[in-house]
Amino acid sequence: MTDELSAALEAVVSRFAKMVRSVGARHRLSESDLDEVVQEVRIRLWKSFPSSEQIQALGTSYVYRTATTAALDILRRRRAHGADRSESVDAIAEQLPTLTLNPGSDLDANELQDRIIAAIETIPSSRRAVVRMHLAGYERDEIGALMGWSEAKTRNLLYRGLADLRSRLVAAGITEPT
Repeated sequence: MTDELSAALEAVVSRFAKMVRSVGARHRLSESDLDEVVQEVRIRLWKSFPSSEQIQALGTSYVYRTATTAALDILRRRRAHGADRSESVDAIAEQLPTLTLNPGSDLDANELQDRIIAAIETIPSSRRAVVRMHLAGYERDEIGALMGWSEAKTRNLLYRGLADLRSRLVAAGITEPT
């Protein structure tokens, strides 16, 4: 790997590291597994894009999808090889707080999600798509390119849509006014 390619790869990985780790955390991976997800994303990007220009042009959505598949692949490998049975006692003890199930909190999270989705459905349709894409992890420039909109139109629809969503969530008592 050339120095230029290596530098571009490291820049992209460090730019998206927080997002990649959060994807793994959503799948309840341990801290060491989160590091493995970051490394796996680095390898997949390196294998998929031979030039530093291609790597530098990567958008959030591609890296997000790569992180999601890497996290799921780690879970699948663990399940296929029975890794849960072969882990050390220390590793299992480290994961205990995340393994503790609280049915009430899971129910609350699902209810909250349903209420947020319902609030999104009430905002004007012109703003709804851009808000959904933003919440899914797309960058503003990616949204504009996918929708065929100018940067100004995308920015205005996003900010107005988020303001609409925020006001609906406040009215529903889901969040406090800012």
